[in-house]
Amino acid sequence: MAYLTAEKKQELFGQYGKSNTDTGSPESQIALFSYRISHLTEHLKSNKHDFGTQRALLRLVGKRRALLEYLKEVDIERYRAIVKTLNLRK
Repeated sequence: MAYLTAEKKQELFGQYGKSNTDTGSPESQIALFSYRISHLTEHLKSNKHDFGTQRALLRLVGKRRALLEYLKEVDIERYRAIVKTLNLRK
């Protein structure tokens, strides 16, 4: 069973993007990456020696960080909104 179904993707894009078909905006991509990161983090808690998943997790974190940096440069208000919404900073 897949953890990321088409319905879940549409829900994420609808919630964080401009519409449920807005798959390319930085906000919707960051939300998708965050969902995947949390799933992989939970997986690694019980599978500590799964180094392929660990590498994939690190790549996702890097991609999310790059998108956040881009959004911060382009539109600081959108950056603040997505960081606050996803609770990325404590």
